[in-house]
Amino acid sequence: MANALTKKKKIGYAFGIFTESLIYNMFYTYYLTFLIEIVGIAPMYSSIVIFISIAWDAVTDPIIGNYTDRGGVDKRKVMKVSILPLAIIFIVAWTSIGAGLTSQTAKILLYTVISMAIWVFYTMYTIPYYAVVAELTEDYDERTQIRSTASLLNAGAVGLGNVLPALVPTVAILLGERFASNSYAVIAAIISILAVALGFVCVKSLGGVYTPKPVSANAGGNTLKDTMRSFGQILKMKPAKFFLIFVFFFLTASSMIQSNLTYMVVDCIGMDYDTGIVYVIISMVVSMAIVVPIVEKVAEKTDRRTASIIFLTITMAGEIISKLVGLDAEIGGFKIMSIVSAAILGIGIGTFWTFFYSMGYDLVELDEFKTGERRESIITALPQLIQKFGSAFGILLAGQLLSAYGYDSSKDTAGKESLITVVTDPHIVGGMENISTVIPAAFLAVSILALIFYPMTRKNVGKLMNALNKKRAGEEYSTEGLEKLL
Repeated sequence: MANALTKKKKIGYAFGIFTESLIYNMFYTYYLTFLIEIVGIAPMYSSIVIFISIAWDAVTDPIIGNYTDRGGVDKRKVMKVSILPLAIIFIVAWTSIGAGLTSQTAKILLYTVISMAIWVFYTMYTIPYYAVVAELTEDYDERTQIRSTASLLNAGAVGLGNVLPALVPTVAILLGERFASNSYAVIAAIISILAVALGFVCVKSLGGVYTPKPVSANAGGNTLKDTMRSFGQILKMKPAKFFLIFVFFFLTASSMIQSNLTYMVVDCIGMDYDTGIVYVIISMVVSMAIVVPIVEKVAEKTDRRTASIIFLTITMAGEIISKLVGLDAEIGGFKIMSIVSAAILGIGIGTFWTFFYSMGYDLVELDEFKTGERRESIITALPQLIQKFGSAFGILLAGQLLSAYGYDSSKDTAGKESLITVVTDPHIVGGMENISTVIPAAFLAVSILALIFYPMTRKNVGKLMNALNKKRAGEEYSTEGLEKLL
């Protein structure tokens, strides 16, 4: 356990969210479009590239989680080492080096390998970044406060990660026709510079407040086999099952909407890309910034689970209403859904990222109570693995549905700055609208249902901590009232 966190240190730590969120959001919102429209990979294969690259974390997450949980391993150093390689590979991923290849297979292989490399270094940064909070404090509300501060800053990160790529057409004009296809790479470079700078701010802020675990003479569990056994033990905990279902289905829903934003703006809402995407992103970011302090206050009055259920239900209802009203709805000639639909998504994203990791931290203490071990990184790695699978599945589903509804970008010229040609077929437009509304709403419903059965309420966590502290002190303790957890 480390020294107390000052407000300055907490804010410095929170700025680390930019390093992962800038890269995460540009990738999840635009990479499907980039592969389809710039590189020239068919929609169904583009989504498979993304799915494979993120599914690769099924290997890297447990390895990195296992390593950073070992005694003597400095999480700060692991984060620091990963930042520069992550930034460099991220820039390479957005270059059009494969656009001139005639073989779809060659393009698929090239961008799959590059994308896989992104997620290795991304995981090296994010697992210790999130896991370290469970070592800094065990206080229920302080964990929420730290994560809500990061979540509030995340609204800015989401904004930059989405708005800056919207400048691609402008950058393309500045670069000229010869280099226009690398407009995304220019934006990726700007985002990478910000990610590097703020990542180092975060690492520096943890100095003096974080101390690596001591090396234990009896330490075990250092092999991948032991790590997978740990995953199995964690999955046997009833709360973990419901928590992971909640995570998977929420991320499936949100990544479907996010990866479809370009098509939603141009084809469903019916706005010019340059103007529409800015309206959408600003509305989403403002919505997040407003909802984060509100959900934090609701959680303080109730608990994280209750606040999540309330605001995710609002999000789900909003998606259904958006479909009923129609994304092309106008008020006084203004495409109102460019504001409303994005604000609805912002409510859900702001709520999820405020509570996701702090809810996971509660499982650290439950695991310790049952096994006697503290496995912060492993318990961060497993939800993060599920998070990425959910996100990858959402993008995969969006790409497959675009193909199923009949969207074909083959008439576009790969490598040109014009992103998409407006779709006029009502069947395809209706399908794109479904990808942004009712289909993700169905996944949200499952996510909310899992939360309802998730037993880690404030009351139950308080009982757990009382029993755990007595167990640590070698005193007699009771498991009465902990039946739902154990």
